[in-house]
Amino acid sequence: MTGELVHIAREGPVLTLTLDSPHNRNALSSRLLDELAEGLGQAAAEQALRVVVLTARGSTFCSGADLSEPAGVATSRLPEILTSLRSAPVPVLARVGGHARAGGLGLITACDLAVATRGSTFALSEVRVGVAPAMILVPALRVAQARFLWRASLTGEPFGADEAVAAGVLTDVVDDAPDLDAWVDRVVTSILKSAPGAVAATKALLAELPALSWSEGLEVASARSAELFAGVEAAEGMDAFLHKRTPSWDTAS
Repeated sequence: MTGELVHIAREGPVLTLTLDSPHNRNALSSRLLDELAEGLGQAAAEQALRVVVLTARGSTFCSGADLSEPAGVATSRLPEILTSLRSAPVPVLARVGGHARAGGLGLITACDLAVATRGSTFALSEVRVGVAPAMILVPALRVAQARFLWRASLTGEPFGADEAVAAGVLTDVVDDAPDLDAWVDRVVTSILKSAPGAVAATKALLAELPALSWSEGLEVASARSAELFAGVEAAEGMDAFLHKRTPSWDTAS
């Protein structure tokens, strides 16, 4: 087999990573994970990058681990991938135009925002093949309802996109592929209108604050808020607001 399994495309401040292994439903093979790790590493290194979009070609977004490979080989890099998605300094959007199973849900829930077409289906199907959704539950439990995940992971039952939104697995659902593109374009435009440092700080706070106590959270938030209010982005943003002009970081207007 030749050709890339993950296409990396840069358009201005937006990097798109496309899973392209339809012959095995974009399964998480060791090669695909290697290429995805390379793409995410590139995203972390690009100073001018402001958004990452993760998507896939074909009717299946990702079917989970490649079961044709020796046990544990394909998933050995999955913790690194999930961490890279969660800790990326810019927002990561999952654009899901097809079905997702097992590790595919890990990718989706590790992203900051996720949208899918209404016909997409999902399942934490690991128990159906004799294993547990161990690594997938790490990001999933941080964004989705616990009771929903108990049912989904203990039964392996498929669920639809509307139910995934209600449970917090997805951010939103749209009718078809054109609507999917329109949703991504709208969200990307909104991000590009926002200060990149403030977006990065907000993403970090969203990840950090839930693990802290009330007093610890307020202490961390107070210090970060004071730092941001004293920063160059705040000065630029407030001056732009007062003088009714576009701030320097806004590349979408």
